[in-house]
Amino acid sequence: MIVFENVEYVYPNGVKALDGINLSIERGEIVALMGENGSGKTTLLKHINGLLKPTRGRVLVDGVDTRSVTVAELAKKVGLVFQNAESMFFSSTAWDEVAFALRNFGYDESIVRRRVEWALNFMELGDYAESSPFLLSGGEKKRLALAVILAWSPEVIALDEPTTGQDQLQKEKLMQMIRLLKEQDRTIIISSHDVEFIAQLKPRIILMKRGRIVADGDAEKILLDESLLSSCNLLPPQIASLTKELGFIGIKPSLKHPREVAREILEALSRILPRS
Repeated sequence: MIVFENVEYVYPNGVKALDGINLSIERGEIVALMGENGSGKTTLLKHINGLLKPTRGRVLVDGVDTRSVTVAELAKKVGLVFQNAESMFFSSTAWDEVAFALRNFGYDESIVRRRVEWALNFMELGDYAESSPFLLSGGEKKRLALAVILAWSPEVIALDEPTTGQDQLQKEKLMQMIRLLKEQDRTIIISSHDVEFIAQLKPRIILMKRGRIVADGDAEKILLDESLLSSCNLLPPQIASLTKELGFIGIKPSLKHPREVAREILEALSRILPRS
């Protein structure tokens, strides 16, 4: 689906943001890009939808070299939600913001109306349909940006720090949405510092540092490796630290849901504590 072949990218100021990136992402995968600020995560995301073109190497999306097509052409296949959601907005109302891309892609007005209503309601923004996007809260702006992308349902959805400004309920809803999209064979690529969210999502993780990929593997492998995380200035998720500390009662380090861990603790205690 997406292939990076020895990709380098140098910004006009001379900063090398990507350095020899070789990466393949299959259709239907959930992939999280993780690393400290300046590691190259956002730069990599912007190469997927053609906003940035490689200084060296190439990026292929469904076999098409991103250098040979426009951003508008790639947008039909790749939707990118920016970290600063407000930078995506230019319409006077939330409704028009979601409708713009659908109209631009040539959808019939009845389909536009149905998809806009669904996307706004799904992201719990139905009451703000006639509100200016610029007057929404930070979390609401992020949800509106997601609604814009979901409305036209691209094959690849790239999310830059999607949990910023979201409360726990909205994070859980986002996680459900991502899993639903995976069931529809969508490819989801997330750039995130939110190790707690990523630990529960359990995607494939690409760990980056100084524009390079330093690790690539499943969440259990990456997020339970404290030395690896430390080398990228990341803290392990709390559930990983907790289960490690509970090794003395037979609990193995894991990224299990807290409820599962609580059940394991009760079972372990029932085995070791004397019965009355």
